[in-house]
Amino acid sequence: MDIRVQESAFDLGAEANAFAARQKGMGAVVTFTGIVRDLGEGDLQAMQIEHYPGMTEKAISKIADEALTRWNLGDILVIHRHGVLQAEDLIMMVATSSPHRVEAFEAAEFLMDYLKSRAPFWKKEVTPEGADWVAAKDEDEDALSRW
Repeated sequence: MDIRVQESAFDLGAEANAFAARQKGMGAVVTFTGIVRDLGEGDLQAMQIEHYPGMTEKAISKIADEALTRWNLGDILVIHRHGVLQAEDLIMMVATSSPHRVEAFEAAEFLMDYLKSRAPFWKKEVTPEGADWVAAKDEDEDALSRW
């Protein structure tokens, strides 16, 4: 299991290839990458992501451990960035491996739903009108109920 919270950008292809290369005896690798989405018409000047070092990694590791107990997985990779990001920057990546694709997909979705709703990150959108903290969305909370 590899959990990284980092300010620096990551190379999606290199990370996915390195993860897949380590998966001996696995039949499936699932990856998901989140991208900073513009608000429309180029309104997003930046997204500022804050976290508490140590606490964030511990919280993500705990949910990754839960995924390992719920599904037959070979490995998990979670990368989540913090700091100031621009529209179209890669913000996060989840990768899971399993002998079978269904478990790899389900575990990846579980991790993504957690990262979206419960991981201790605070996001602020900066626009020409000012800066606003991103509020939790009902649909993101609802996604967690299936787990």
